[in-house]
Amino acid sequence: MTVSSAQHTTVSNEREAALVASVPTGLLIGGQWRDASDGGTFDVHDPATGEVLATLSSATSEDALAALGAADNAQASWARTAPRERAEILRRAFDLVTERAEDFALLMTLEMGKPLAEARGEVTYGAEFLRWFSEEAVRDYGRYLTTPEGKNKILVQHKPVGPCLLITPWNFPLATATRKVAPAVAAGCTMVLKPAKLTPLTAQYFAQTMLDAGLPAGVLNVVSSSSASGISGPLMKDSRLRKVSFTGSTPVGKRLIADAAQNVLRTSMELGGNAPFIVFEDADLDKAVEGAMAAKMRNMGEACTAANRFLVQESVAAEFTQKFAAAMGALATGRGTEPDAKVGPLIDAGARDDVHALVTAAVDAGASAVTGGTPLDGPGYFYPPTVLANVPNDAEILRQEIFGPVAPVTTFSTEADAIRLANASEYGLASYLYSRDFNRLLRVAEQIEFGMVGFNAGVISNAAAPFGGVKQSGLGREGGSEGIAEYTTTQYIGIADPYTD
Repeated sequence: MTVSSAQHTTVSNEREAALVASVPTGLLIGGQWRDASDGGTFDVHDPATGEVLATLSSATSEDALAALGAADNAQASWARTAPRERAEILRRAFDLVTERAEDFALLMTLEMGKPLAEARGEVTYGAEFLRWFSEEAVRDYGRYLTTPEGKNKILVQHKPVGPCLLITPWNFPLATATRKVAPAVAAGCTMVLKPAKLTPLTAQYFAQTMLDAGLPAGVLNVVSSSSASGISGPLMKDSRLRKVSFTGSTPVGKRLIADAAQNVLRTSMELGGNAPFIVFEDADLDKAVEGAMAAKMRNMGEACTAANRFLVQESVAAEFTQKFAAAMGALATGRGTEPDAKVGPLIDAGARDDVHALVTAAVDAGASAVTGGTPLDGPGYFYPPTVLANVPNDAEILRQEIFGPVAPVTTFSTEADAIRLANASEYGLASYLYSRDFNRLLRVAEQIEFGMVGFNAGVISNAAAPFGGVKQSGLGREGGSEGIAEYTTTQYIGIADPYTD
């Protein structure tokens, strides 16, 4: 099996080159783009070809501290900025991202690999955080009340937590940036943004868009770098930093939580996932397959919310697997700019090798590949959509986050079995349930240990909803009315009885 090679792309090479050339390549510190203090750089590659897309300045520890200094200097005045003004900046940013949607989509396709249609969907999703939090900025209510015994008054207000370190992953380069930056801006916090070294171009372009929307100098600083620890290490030790928000792997999240403890930093951690997709025998199987495709193949499976374990009731397992494999096998693989491509490359060679190792181990343990299962020939880091049947319950692929277009199917007999298998994971981010029995959906949702549940729905992420998990999938929530609370601290003022002379 080989990667498809379309005769025509949706964009020209000249268009690609011109867009990449328009992206700032320096560090954004105090409102100015500048080179790294030591002149260091790093390359960004196209995962569909392996070729270099751009060369960016690589921030040093010194640069990171300079960025924090700029954020700290801007914090007091930004906190005093009227909520309406902060809201208007976010609304203008929403309008600009929407106007530049094709540029953002193409940048993501070039540096991350997702097909253009999917990249456009991320622009819509990511932009919505800017609009949502523009509306939340003026509705971050406190309260005023009388104490129960009636002697004093209670005044409660929300204040910005202070300078924040925002660390974003490579798989959703726009959406993970907007859902951290937007609530921080709304709450009145300044920021140091560290994008993933594999996909920094989108974040750089977004930061310039925020400046174009009128964000004051120093409120948002960007330090792309080839060294994540070189940035986070000194910042986490600096008392000027008051919060860290991280999206990424659980092992890295644990290290950051340990580092945050030294200065008792506020932490928001959106970590690994191992989402179960549960199909009961009374489910509409065609709708379940449709939902499975959405839950599995968003971002080629490179998503923390991606369905990772397909738990199907025994009586319908064969039919579901057959239909699911047919849908997966029909997806065309190719560079994301190709008009017919539905599945782009994985992010790098290591990711592809890790996915294939999990597939090989599962087959060796008794699973069978109904479709796919073999790496594709040619340049780039492509892996075919794969469905594995008869996967043993103790297979490693059911315990690890796959992060690729591979769907392992296993079976269960009873509702209690489904709940037990779903909870047999250290992770608890997203989960999906398919059944026509609404009472069953409610029963199972109450018993499975996940922060998010999809009821007959394969995509549930939304700016208006609280995104986050339990157990080793993290702490805190992004989006919804809960999202802005992650960037505020609560202050209580006790007031003497105003009726006492």
